[in-house]
Amino acid sequence: MKEKFLRILLNPKYIFGVYLIISVVTAISKYLRGDYAINNYLIFKNVFFNTVSQKNLFIHYPDLYFDLNHYGVFFSALIAPFALMPDWLGISLWNVANTFIFVYGIYKLPFSDSKKAVFGLLCLQEYITAALSLQFNVALTGLLLLSATFIYERKEVQSATAILIGVFVKIYGIVGLTQFLFIKNKAKFILSGLVIAVIFFALPMAYSSPAFVIQSYTDWFQSIVEKNSENQVLGNMQDISLMGFFRRILGDASISNLVFLAVGLPLFAAPYIRIGQYKHYAFQLMILASSLLFLVLFSSSSESPTYIIAVVGVLIWFFLQKERTPVIIGLLVFVMIFTCFSTSDLFPKFVKENYIIKYSLKAVPCIIVWLRVTYELLTGDFEKNYSLNS
Repeated sequence: MKEKFLRILLNPKYIFGVYLIISVVTAISKYLRGDYAINNYLIFKNVFFNTVSQKNLFIHYPDLYFDLNHYGVFFSALIAPFALMPDWLGISLWNVANTFIFVYGIYKLPFSDSKKAVFGLLCLQEYITAALSLQFNVALTGLLLLSATFIYERKEVQSATAILIGVFVKIYGIVGLTQFLFIKNKAKFILSGLVIAVIFFALPMAYSSPAFVIQSYTDWFQSIVEKNSENQVLGNMQDISLMGFFRRILGDASISNLVFLAVGLPLFAAPYIRIGQYKHYAFQLMILASSLLFLVLFSSSSESPTYIIAVVGVLIWFFLQKERTPVIIGLLVFVMIFTCFSTSDLFPKFVKENYIIKYSLKAVPCIIVWLRVTYELLTGDFEKNYSLNS
């Protein structure tokens, strides 16, 4: 009985099946309760309808939903099939589609089946947090994983496609380009990327107009600039990042992102000087882990559902370790408790509101792991001390 249970627990097919079931259950439960997360879906589906009607995508429509859309006009093509369905079905299949891309991204990682299963189990709580919000972060994480694994498989067209979907929807996909130096056929990647970018840019014109699409990109840029300034508020649900942590600890919301990026970007870029390590896939994956963490920790738009991206980065780092010392295991446990479960019922409401949210403490374990990842990238021997199969 015990052996049978372990076979199921360490089989990624069963774990991924659980993910797909949860994706439907969370979507239906949100729909039946009329939860606030349904508002996210209403924003998404109306990106399509507003594009068809050629209405500004980035202003308030209080009769349809509250809050603002911050996804690009290309997103209208992705959400269209779901928007045309009844809401209960569209919401469910939207969550399933996001989840499928995510689990496929994990499946493509060069780890053993048992590692993939444990990987899935360890990020399940953070996945549920993201899935409950019905946001694109789940799919975006999968796309970032695929953009890297496709490069290793020398599938440049597929990698460029994964990156550009992320870029045209949420800008964040640009992080996929951190793997560019590892591409064998850079010309193929660049040329295919240019062609795909033109297609993605023009696609919404088929059901709107060229003038509207061009104007939408201008409006999108402006909305992102405005959102960044709005996020830098002490104690809100945004800016759960390294920058937000220091702004809140110091009690000064006016500290510019540039102050942090002036330190963070050189630290992030420094490992690229180790050209001799480029040939090791473990080094490439560690760069991916660093990129996923950096993306969340240095964005004022980071919120709790965004941390699915960072936690996947943590797990890639963890599973690359050949020797899992007490320090390595302790850091993983720290992330599991204070990042993954910090917004759950494991912590009393008083603690969550007065400490975890107020000071962006959800970010702290990931900050420490990112610094550790950076150190390992700068000093580690990726031929001897890291493994895809240990």
